Amino acid sequence: MPVQTPATATTPAAADRAVRVAAYDTTLRDGAQQQSIAFTVADKLAVAGLLDELGVAYIEAGWPGAIPKDTEFFARARTELELRTARLVAFGSTCKAGVSAAEDPQVRALLDSGAPVVTVVAKSDPVHVERALRTSLEENLRMVRDTVAVLAAAGREVMVDLEHFFDGIDHAEARAAGEAVGDGQAAAGAVASDTAGVVDPAAGETDLPYPIAVALAAAQAGAGAVIPCDTNGGTLPDVVGRRVARLRDALREAGYGQCTIGIHTHDDSGVAVAGALAAVEVGARQVQGCVNGLGERTGNANLLTLIADLELKTDWTVLPGDAAERARRLAELSAVSRQVGEIVNRPPSGRLPYVGAKAFAHKAGLHASAIRVDPNLYQHIDPERVGNTMTMLVSEMAGRASIELKAREFGIDTAGDHELLTRVTEIVKAREAVGYTYDAADGSFELLLRSARGDLPEYFRIESWRASIQARPLPGQRLLSTEGDTVTETEATVRLWAGGRRYAVLGEGNGPVNALDHALCAALEQVYPETAEFELTDYRVRILDTERGTRSVVRVLIDITDGEDTWSTVGVGTDVVEASWEALIDGHIVGLLRRGVEPR
Repeated sequence: MPVQTPATATTPAAADRAVRVAAYDTTLRDGAQQQSIAFTVADKLAVAGLLDELGVAYIEAGWPGAIPKDTEFFARARTELELRTARLVAFGSTCKAGVSAAEDPQVRALLDSGAPVVTVVAKSDPVHVERALRTSLEENLRMVRDTVAVLAAAGREVMVDLEHFFDGIDHAEARAAGEAVGDGQAAAGAVASDTAGVVDPAAGETDLPYPIAVALAAAQAGAGAVIPCDTNGGTLPDVVGRRVARLRDALREAGYGQCTIGIHTHDDSGVAVAGALAAVEVGARQVQGCVNGLGERTGNANLLTLIADLELKTDWTVLPGDAAERARRLAELSAVSRQVGEIVNRPPSGRLPYVGAKAFAHKAGLHASAIRVDPNLYQHIDPERVGNTMTMLVSEMAGRASIELKAREFGIDTAGDHELLTRVTEIVKAREAVGYTYDAADGSFELLLRSARGDLPEYFRIESWRASIQARPLPGQRLLSTEGDTVTETEATVRLWAGGRRYAVLGEGNGPVNALDHALCAALEQVYPETAEFELTDYRVRILDTERGTRSVVRVLIDITDGEDTWSTVGVGTDVVEASWEALIDGHIVGLLRRGVEPR
C-alpha cells in the first residue's frame, strides 16, 4: 500500500492549524511504570507543579481507588496543588463485566477523587476483550457506554484510552478475512488493508472494525475525547496516520466530529514521537507522553520532544498564551527535564532531543570551523529557545576552531592566537592518544588550556600522597578467612602546601580513592572553606588495553558538584588509584576556579 504523505487529502486545512494541540502528560501514571521509577506523594505534587508552569493542558496523576498512594495524592491535591494552566486527570478502567457502572467501586473511586477530568482505559482489541476480560464484544461495549455515561452525568470531562487500538484493527480485519488469530497476534499475512470492511455483530450492521466501534460507543455516551493507543509500541508512523484518519472520518460520519482524537504511543519501535506527529497531521488534537520519555519497557513518547517539535517545526500551538508567553514557557523545557530527572533520581540522557546536555554538542573539527562562522550552520534551532546551550567537545578530532569555541565557553578569548591554538590542539591529540578524553571532561580541558596560556592559578602544591589498605580478622578470629569475614581498613595521607603553610592530613574511607578524597578535602578546607561544598557525584573507570590484564592503563572520569554547577575531570595511569588522584586534584582546582576563588 503506498504511504500517504502530508500533502494528501488527510492533511488538515491550513486554517485549521490555528487550533491548539493539547499536551497530555502521563509521567505520574504511565511514567511510573518504568523499572525503578517510584513517586512519593510529595514527588507527584512537585512534578505536577512543574508541568503546570510549563503549560501542559492535562496532568494524569494516577489511579485513585486502585493505588492507595494515588488516592492520597488526589485528596492532598485539593488543598496543596493550585493549578493555573493544567487540569488534573484521574485514571481508571471501565466498570467490570456484569456490573453496573453506578455500582462499581472503582468507578465510584474515580468520582470521589474530585478530579475534574477522568480517563478510563477500555479494551478495543477483540482478542483482548475475549481473552483478557473474558467477556463478549457486546458486553465490552456496554461497559464503555455505561462507564462514560455515569462519569459524564456527574459533570466530569471524560476521555477514553482505546487500548491496543492499532493491533485491534489488525485482529478484527484478520477475523473478517477468515484468518486465525492466535496468542494475541494476527496470523502471518493476516493484516488487511485499512479500507477492508468488518461486519461487527456487537456494534450492529456496520463495516467498521471493532476498535472504531468502541470509540463510537464512547463518543455516543458523552466522551469528550477518544485516544487510540499503540500499547505495544509496534506500529509505524504511516500506519498510525492512516488509522487515525479512518477513526476521524468514522466519528464525523456518525455525527461525533466534535469528539477530540488523541494519540498515545510507546517507543518499542523507536518511533513513538514520529507516530504521534503523524496522528496530529491527520486530525489528532491531543498528544500524550511522558517527560524524558519515561514509561513502561522502552518508554512512552517524550512529551518534551513533542512540545518542541509542534511549537518549533509546525504551525500548531501547544503551550498557552501569545507568542511571547509560549516562547517563555518553551525556554523552560530543559529545566523541566533536569528537575523531573532529579526528583525520580534518574538523570536525563544527555542525548535527549532539544533538552539533553549533548543535544547541541559538536565534536568534529569540520563542524567547529563552520560554527565559528555561524552556529546555525550545524544546529537545527537556537538551543536557547528550549533553555539549552551549545557545547564544543574537544577531542583528537578537534582543530583550532574547536579549541577556540570551547575556550569561549570558559570566557577565554583565544581569537588570533594561532600559536596557542595550534599548541593546545597538538597537546590534546597527543594526550588523547594515551587515553585521555576531553569531550567527557571539560574541567580538565579548561585546566590544560589555562596552563598552556600561563594563567592557571596555583591554589596548592602537592608534596606527597599515599593510600593503603589493611585487612585483619574479625574479633575472635585468629587468621584471615577466605569467606569474607574480615575487617578492611583503608587510610590515606596527603601532604600539601597551601596558603603558605604545610598540611599533613590522614583520611579514612571506603576504599583508597574515598580515603584520598577525604584527606584532600580535610587539608584544603583549612585554607579554602569553599571546597567543603564540593561533592563527588559520579566515578567511572575504564580499562583501555585489556590484553595487559592487571598491568593495563586505566582512565578515570569523575563528576563533582558544588550544588549549583557540575564539572567533569579525567585521569589516566597504570594504577586506578593514581588515575583517580589526578582526576580528584583537577576536580578541586576547577571548582575553585569556577567559584572565582583567588589563591591564598
